[in-house]
Amino acid sequence: MSAGNKTIRVGMIGCGGNARGHMRRLVNIAGVELVGLCEPSKDAIKATHEAVPETEGLPVFEDHKDLLAQVEMEAVEISTPHTLHYEHIVDSLRAGLHVCCEKPMVCTVKEAKSVIEEAERSGKVMLVSYQRHTQAPYRYCRDLIGSGKLGKVNFITALQSQNWYQNQVGRNTWRSQLKWSGGGQLNDSGSHLLDIVLWMTGQQPAEVFAYMNNLEAEVDILSAVDVRFDGGALCTFSVVGHAVNFFEEITIWCEQGTLGIRGQEIWLWRDEKKQVISGEELGRSWTPDGNFIAAILGEEEVQARPEDALKVIQLSEAAWASADSGEPQEVQR
Repeated sequence: MSAGNKTIRVGMIGCGGNARGHMRRLVNIAGVELVGLCEPSKDAIKATHEAVPETEGLPVFEDHKDLLAQVEMEAVEISTPHTLHYEHIVDSLRAGLHVCCEKPMVCTVKEAKSVIEEAERSGKVMLVSYQRHTQAPYRYCRDLIGSGKLGKVNFITALQSQNWYQNQVGRNTWRSQLKWSGGGQLNDSGSHLLDIVLWMTGQQPAEVFAYMNNLEAEVDILSAVDVRFDGGALCTFSVVGHAVNFFEEITIWCEQGTLGIRGQEIWLWRDEKKQVISGEELGRSWTPDGNFIAAILGEEEVQARPEDALKVIQLSEAAWASADSGEPQEVQR
């Protein structure tokens, strides 16, 4: 079965800027049809029609339950405030639909475990939109580490900076409000950083010690997070939410080599000489939306699973608890 002989009808829960990016990708996948929108903001619906003309004339609902009840479809994509994800995911799975949800999947370990149970019970595809799982540089590192050719992982540093404070807190967006976001930059773009390190290395966090500074906001802005993994590997995550620029780098020290991710390049050391790997050498890149549709059709495995998202929120919860208590915290399993 392929998209060429079966139409996959997709509804959208949430129509903000991020969701419109998903919609633009979906309408360019053969055999996919957008069939309904859920969004309480009339301005967001207007912007959606302008950005994605294919959505003109689609039924629009303010409540996701009305979309699920009244529109015939096979799947939904969810891009809403983080603390709403759990209800939207569970209701959609229980309606018999495949689900692609933006990150973070949910905002508590309890909710993540519940989603995994619901997805298994439903037998439907459940995918989290951690797009780096379908991007070549990260897949290259995951495959190389997984091959064992570099030996075991000993130490990792991961840094992300961006002007999150001004863009979110300064404009009082929902991301800056704890009741909607579930956390600050660590739970937003920082979630990508935590996820990709865990996914590439296969490491399971055991204990966390964290300092955080909210800069008088409701949510974390600056985070310094140290992690001890099962097996003894160590990691330092630096999430800098008050910066003038976006910058990111990840370095992974293994027994027999070092991997550095610098943009779309991989820097690989097997001795003192650096090898730069880029372009076609890194392999294929595609999108979570493409993976979602292919997984529904049985053509690909889900690349970012709810189990991956569980590891992220396990680490995040422990980091928040450590920052609050001033003590190291064991990671809840």
